[in-house]
Amino acid sequence: QVQLVESGGGLVQSGGSLRLSCAASGRTVSSSSMGWFRQAPGKEREFVAVVGKDDDSTFYADSRKGRFTISRDNAKNTVYLQMSGLKPEDTAVYYCAAAPGHGLPSFAYEYYYWGQGTQVTVSS
Repeated sequence: QVQLVESGGGLVQSGGSLRLSCAASGRTVSSSSMGWFRQAPGKEREFVAVVGKDDDSTFYADSRKGRFTISRDNAKNTVYLQMSGLKPEDTAVYYCAAAPGHGLPSFAYEYYYWGQGTQVTVSS
């Protein structure tokens, strides 16, 4: 059984930084494309970033490009999302997800496994 467990969320002031972690078990992060999504209250879940299965290529949603960095540590079977320059509109529950396919999937339906989410709150 695949489990994804996110951590690292919390309350941060506008302009601050956080690093989210996603620890995987039952499946290695190197065998999946690993993505981050987020969902704010009353809004749909939206794509944040993905690191590809086949190499370390990455893809970001435009509004996160330059502020967020996704990375993968295969030895620790963990994926990270480094967030800087945080804004109040970044407040959301952040989810880690795994997609077995190739490429850089950016749609939620492409992901088979999901974590429980970690709350990020950015105060103004």
